[in-house]
Amino acid sequence: MRRSRSWFRLPVGLGLLCLVCASAAGAHEVRPGYLEIRETDPGVYQLSWKVPAKGDRRLAMAVRLPEGCVEDQREARLAAGAHVTRWRATCTEGLVGARITIDGLETTLTDVLARVELLGGPEQVERLLPEAPSFIVRGESHWTEVARTYGALGIEHILLGFDHLLFVLGLLILVGGLRRLVATITAFTVAHSITLAAASLDWIHVAQTPVEACIALSIMFVGAEILRVHAGGGGLAARKPWLVAFGFGLLHGLGFAGALQEIGLPSGSIPLALAAFNVGVELGQLAFVGAALAVGALIGLGLARFRPALERGAAYAIGSLAAFWLIDRVVGFW
Repeated sequence: MRRSRSWFRLPVGLGLLCLVCASAAGAHEVRPGYLEIRETDPGVYQLSWKVPAKGDRRLAMAVRLPEGCVEDQREARLAAGAHVTRWRATCTEGLVGARITIDGLETTLTDVLARVELLGGPEQVERLLPEAPSFIVRGESHWTEVARTYGALGIEHILLGFDHLLFVLGLLILVGGLRRLVATITAFTVAHSITLAAASLDWIHVAQTPVEACIALSIMFVGAEILRVHAGGGGLAARKPWLVAFGFGLLHGLGFAGALQEIGLPSGSIPLALAAFNVGVELGQLAFVGAALAVGALIGLGLARFRPALERGAAYAIGSLAAFWLIDRVVGFW
C-alpha cells in the first residue's frame, strides 16, 4: 500500500508531548467545583456545594457566606468522584449585594461555577478562578455572562480531556489530505454534538463509567488501525475515517455530557448554556487540530524520513495509555 506523504499525517512528536501531559495529570483530573444557592423563602437559602474528590481525598475549598448568616442542617456525601455538601442558611438581610467567597480556591488549579437563584428573579451565573475567588450577588445575569462562562468551560474541558485529544490525534495520523481531514473532523463534531445535547437534555440516560471505559477502547482501536496501515493493510478507519469518527463521536459526546451534567445547566438558560459549552468544545478542538498540524508541518520539514517510525511509536504510546485508562475505569466500575 502506497502511503501519502502529505504533511497532514502527524508525526509522534506532538503525540508524545500529549502523552507526557496525560501521564502526569490523568484524563479529566482537573474538574471544576460547583456551588448552587437557591432561595426557598425570603432570606432562607438552600446550598449545594460540590468539590472534586479522588476517593476520600478532596480539594481543600470551602464556601464563606457573609457575616450574619446562620447555617444549619448540613449533610455530606461522596457521589461520582465528588464530595457533595448540602445545607441551609438563613440571612435576615438577604444576599443581594453580599459577597460570596470560596476559601482555598486561590491555592488550586481549578475553578468554581456558582449559580444563584433568588425568589422572583433571574439566575446569576459566575465562574470563579484562583485569582478571583469571590463574587457579589446581584440576583441577575446577562445572557453574555452565561455564554462566556459555559463557553470557557467547554474549552477547558476539551483541552484538559487528554483521552478525547488522543483520539483526535490518532485520527490525524490516519487521515491524509485536506478533504478527508475536513470530512473526518466534521463527522466527529456533528456526532458528539448530537449526543451531548441529547444526554444533557435528559433525552437519553447512560451510565458514565461504562461510557468512559468505551472511550478508552475507541482510542485503542485507532492506535491499532495506525499499526495496521503501517503493516501494509488498511482497516475501516483508514478507508473511511469519517465513518469511524462519527460512530465514536457519538460515544465521546456522552463523555462531554457527563462532565456538563456534573456542572449543571442554568434552568432559565439551558439552550444558551448548552450551545455555548458545545461551541467552547469545538473551539478547543479546532485549536488543538491547528496546533497539531502546524507542529507536524514543522517537524516534517526536517524529520520526514523518520515519519514511519515516529507514527508507529505514536500508535504504541496511544494504545498503551488507552489500555491503562480502560483497566483503571473498569476496575473503578466494579
